[in-house]
Amino acid sequence: MSAIDDLPPLREVIRQHALSARKSLGQNFLLDLNLTARIARAAGNLEDATVIEVGPGPGGLTRALLALGARRVIAVERDERALPVLQEISKRYPGRLEIVCADAQHFDPRPLLGGVKAKIVANLPYNIATALLIDWLSTEPWPPWYDMMVLMFQREVAERIVARENEEAYGRLAVLANWRAETKILFDISPAAFVPQPKVTSSVVRLVPRLEPQRCDRRALEQVAAAAFGQRRKMLRQSLKSLAVEPARLAAAAHVDPTRRAETIPVSGFVAMARELTDIRQQK
Repeated sequence: MSAIDDLPPLREVIRQHALSARKSLGQNFLLDLNLTARIARAAGNLEDATVIEVGPGPGGLTRALLALGARRVIAVERDERALPVLQEISKRYPGRLEIVCADAQHFDPRPLLGGVKAKIVANLPYNIATALLIDWLSTEPWPPWYDMMVLMFQREVAERIVARENEEAYGRLAVLANWRAETKILFDISPAAFVPQPKVTSSVVRLVPRLEPQRCDRRALEQVAAAAFGQRRKMLRQSLKSLAVEPARLAAAAHVDPTRRAETIPVSGFVAMARELTDIRQQK
């Protein structure tokens, strides 16, 4: 019996189903059910919650979410080898686990939600984690269809998500993430907790959508951040030239000197420049 339910321990489940992790799918299985329960608890009260989980694998986090009271878990798994494992969990929690065999990068859960806000809780496959996060942060219209994300990333990626200006990890991802959400690293997970062991520490990050982010066009914000950080060692007066507008005008809108570099500009500055870029283009 496991630490959270009466299903077999995860190592036994993996052995029974010959479910070896595949590097091509970015799989590293987290086998400590105490840790999966900690991740599930980080999403707050799960009673009556609908949870989207990506890459459940052998189902450690799936079981924790259900054991802690999630009314409905929609598990999105592209690896068909894991489906029999998830079906066994579904039998243990009848009517509460919905298994979707799909590539999460091409799956839209909204038709399954019936207008109900979901939580996204996942130990994301490393090879698609950043791309998925950007997709979720780019959702339109905003506010999004989820009210919280609790996600696991490599520590380096987690630092890029939560970074603020004047921090080494600050860049395009941080601008988008912190414009649209409140972000926080909750805790780290040692490589020893995984099979196979990754070479890096992992971190669990919580993102709570801002209901009213500072007003600007998302695409313009992404373009300004891409230009500024694409040449991050150069001053704004040089790096912003790729936008085909006068860099000094964008900098003035943000009340910053055009000799400053991208990593010194707060999110609010990028928002101001994005608004100015939109205004300039509309005047043409």
